[in-house]
Amino acid sequence: MATAGLTVEEQKAVEAFQQQVVAPSMKKLVILDFWAEWCGPCKALTPLLEKVAAQYADKGVVLAKINVDENKFIAAQFQVQSIPTVYAIFQGKPVADLTSARSESQLTGALDQLLAQLPVGGGEEPEQDLAPLLAMAEEALAGDDAERAAGIFAQIAEMAPDNAEAVGGLIRAMVAAGHLEQAEAALAELPETLQNDPAVERAQTTLQLAKDRPDEGALEALKAAVAADEKDHQARYDLAGALIATGDHDAAAEHLLAIIAADRDWNDGAARQKLLSLFEMVGLEDEWVAATRRKLSALLFG
Repeated sequence: MATAGLTVEEQKAVEAFQQQVVAPSMKKLVILDFWAEWCGPCKALTPLLEKVAAQYADKGVVLAKINVDENKFIAAQFQVQSIPTVYAIFQGKPVADLTSARSESQLTGALDQLLAQLPVGGGEEPEQDLAPLLAMAEEALAGDDAERAAGIFAQIAEMAPDNAEAVGGLIRAMVAAGHLEQAEAALAELPETLQNDPAVERAQTTLQLAKDRPDEGALEALKAAVAADEKDHQARYDLAGALIATGDHDAAAEHLLAIIAADRDWNDGAARQKLLSLFEMVGLEDEWVAATRRKLSALLFG
C-alpha cells in the first residue's frame, strides 16, 4: 500500500480507520464515537451507544469508537473540537451528527430516520466515496505539503482505482512535488474512461502549465524583457507562463490581465486562454479564482 508522505503513526491511523469505519460503512451504518478515558460525559454515553448499536445490529448498524488521545490525526481530520462527538457514517462519509442525541429515544429516533433514507445493507457493492480522506489530501496539497498529499491520494486511488478525484489529485500532487515525469507517466496509463473526467482534465492542465517552469536565469531574462518594453506581449505572456509554473499565480494573473487590457485579441486571445487554464488548475470554486475572474470580467465587459 502506498504511504508516501505519511508518518508511520498517520499511516497506521488511516489504515485502522479504513478497516474499522470506512470498510464496514460501505454496507452498514456506522456510529462513530470520538471519546477519551478522561471524559466523564463519554463514560455516560458509551453504554447507551453500545446498547442501541446492539439493538439495531440486525438492521445494519455497528459502533466504532475512536480514542482521541490515541488517534489525534483522525480526530483532526473530522475537526473534533470537543468530546463526546458522535457521527453516523455511511459509504465512507458523515451523513449525520448524532452528538446532541444523549437519550435512548433521541438516538433511536435519529437512527430510524437515517435507516428510512439510506440503502443500508443493500446487495450491490457501493462505489467507495472516501470524502474525509479526499478532503484530508486536498488540505495537505493546499498547505504546500505535496508529498504527504500524494501519499494520501495514492492510498485512495489504490482502494478505488476508478475514483477520478483521487487519481487527478495524485497527479496534481506529483506535479506540485516536482515529479513531472511520474505525473506524465501516470496520465498516460489512465484508462479512456477517466481521460475526460473534469478532475483528470484539471490534472492534465496542471501538468501542462508546470512544464513551462524555466531556470532562474531564464526567468530573470523574461522579467527584464518585460521591464524594457511593457508592450512586448509575447515576453509578458512567456513570463506569465513561467510564473504559473513557479507557483506565483498572483503575478502571472496580473501579467495576463495586462495583456488583455492592452489587446484582448492578441494572438487569438492566448492570454485569456492561459488565464482560464490557470483558473482550472487552481480550482473553479477557489476564492482567488472568483476574485480574479471578476477582474477579467471587468476588462471584457466593463
